[in-house]
Amino acid sequence: MPVYEEKSASAQFADAYIERCSKETETMIANESSSFLNQPISYLKKHKNEFIYLESVLFEPIGVEGVSLEIDDVFGTYDVMLGLKLQKKYEMKLKEQLTSLLTGDNSKFDLLFSHEDGLWDLNFALNGMDGFHEEISIAEAFQMIHLFLAKLVTNVKDQTS
Repeated sequence: MPVYEEKSASAQFADAYIERCSKETETMIANESSSFLNQPISYLKKHKNEFIYLESVLFEPIGVEGVSLEIDDVFGTYDVMLGLKLQKKYEMKLKEQLTSLLTGDNSKFDLLFSHEDGLWDLNFALNGMDGFHEEISIAEAFQMIHLFLAKLVTNVKDQTS
């Protein structure tokens, strides 16, 4: 019987495409290697003018092309922004699941369907997720986001089938 080996957060994103970008202009500051993800998430507090954009094959089965992570200038929360490929008919279940899965004082989210590209524009605070603390690495943050989105999409589809 094969032994299942759980990959570390940084190993999961070894092949990811990573950019550091300017929040003001949305232009790329630098293309980063996966070793960049080993830094603490507090990197974003020290570089408030930047956001991190990541694309990974891990997100594709969930219906997400890329994920952006930044610090909110007003509330100081770690904000996750992405486009989610899910039909509009799932709106109520999606909102219910987001409300259920995001907990705590920072459990805010914004959800808007874009008819242009057929994607849900989803923004939520990473701080509202179970297990979040400011000592995690950027890789661990993206791992949390991946697990959260996988659970969200699975729950939404299971409830409507």
